[in-house]
Amino acid sequence: MREKEQVSERRNVNGSGTAREVFGVFFKLGLTSFGGPIAHLGYFRQEVIIKREWISEPAYAELVALCQFLPGPTSSQVGFALGLNRAGHLGALAAWAAFTLPSAALMLFLALLSGSVDGPVAQAVFHGLKLVALVIVAQAVWGMAQAFTPDLRRAAIAAFAAVILFIAGATFGQVGAIAFGAGAGLFFCGQHAITHADVLPIRVPRLSGTICLLTFGLLLIGLPILTAATGSPRLELFGIFYRAGALVFGGGHVVLPLLRVDLVPGLISDARFLAAYGAAQALPGPLFAISAFFGAVADNFAIGAMIALVGIFLPGLLILSGMLPFWGAIHRNRRVRAAIVGVNAAVVGILALALYDPLWTSAVGSWVDVALAGVALFALIRWKQAPLNIVAGLVATSIALTFV
Repeated sequence: MREKEQVSERRNVNGSGTAREVFGVFFKLGLTSFGGPIAHLGYFRQEVIIKREWISEPAYAELVALCQFLPGPTSSQVGFALGLNRAGHLGALAAWAAFTLPSAALMLFLALLSGSVDGPVAQAVFHGLKLVALVIVAQAVWGMAQAFTPDLRRAAIAAFAAVILFIAGATFGQVGAIAFGAGAGLFFCGQHAITHADVLPIRVPRLSGTICLLTFGLLLIGLPILTAATGSPRLELFGIFYRAGALVFGGGHVVLPLLRVDLVPGLISDARFLAAYGAAQALPGPLFAISAFFGAVADNFAIGAMIALVGIFLPGLLILSGMLPFWGAIHRNRRVRAAIVGVNAAVVGILALALYDPLWTSAVGSWVDVALAGVALFALIRWKQAPLNIVAGLVATSIALTFV
C-alpha cells in the first residue's frame, strides 16, 4: 500500500499535489534538517527530488541558483518555491510554515527560559553559547571566503567592504558595503558571471510577480516613514526584521550584524543576543527562526515572536515570487550576475568584521576562551563535527570551568 502511495506522489507533479501533503513533507524536514542552509538543500534534494521526483534535477539546480542570487534565506526560499510548484500558493505557505515551525517553537521556548534563569551556571551557559556563535561565524567566514573570494580582486572587494562598514558604521555602512560590492562586481567580475540553463518549471503570472516586487520595495521604503509618522513600537519591530530580511545576501549568518545594530542594547541585551545566536546552531531548520527569540524578548512574547518571524521572512518570499516570472531574462544578463558576484564578495567582508565585533570582543575574555574556540573551530572544520556537538562541548566546558 505504501509503495502505491509513493508511486502516486511521484506521478502527481507540477501543481497536482495538496497543501497537506506539502506540510507533512516539510514538517519532517523542519525537524531533521540540521547543519545550515547548504545541508538543508541536500536534505531537500533527497526528500523531494530523489524520493518523490516533484521536479527534475536540472530544475532544482536552477531554483537553487535563483535563490542564492536573491537576498533572503536560501533554503526557506527553495522550500517555498517547491511548495508553490507542488500545490500552488497554499502549498508554498505550507512548506514555509512547516519547515519553520519546529525551530521557531524551540527558540520561543528558549526565550521563555532565558528570562527566568540566573546565577553562575546560567552565566556559564550564556558564555558557552557566545563562544559557539564565534566559532560558527568563523567557520562561515572561512567557507564563504573560499567560495566567494578565491582570487585577489574579490578578496579586495571584501576588504574594502569591511573598511566601508567600519568607517560608516552599521546603520549606513552595510547598505554602502553591499552597493560598493555590486558596483565593483559590475566592473571587475564579469568573467566570473556564470549563466545557467532556463529550466525552471515554476510558473507565476507576470502581473503577480510585479505586484510582489512593488510590495517588496514599498515596504522597504515605506516602513521607516510609517513608523516615524505613527510612533508604533510594533511597526518599528516589524520594520527592523523586514529590513534585515531584505538585505541578507550570502546566508543566514549575515543577519547577525544587520539585526544587532537595531536590537542591541535598546530591545535586547548583547549577552542574550549572542547566546540566542549560539543556541540556534544546535537546532534544525532555518537560522532565521532565531527571530522568534528576539521578537519574544522584545515585545510581549508570542505576539512579538510572530511579528519578527513574518517580518524577517516576508521580504525574501516576496522577492522570490516577484522574480520567478522574470528570471529567464535576468539570469542571462552577465552584468547583473557580475554585480551579484561582487555583492557576495562584499558579504564576506561584512561578516568578517562582525566576527571581530561583536563576537570576538564579547566572547573572548581570556586565553582559555581563545583555546576553547580554537579547538572547537578545528573540530568543526577539520573533523567535520556537527554544530550540535560543538554546542554541547563548549557549554559543558564553560559550566565545568565555573567549578574550577
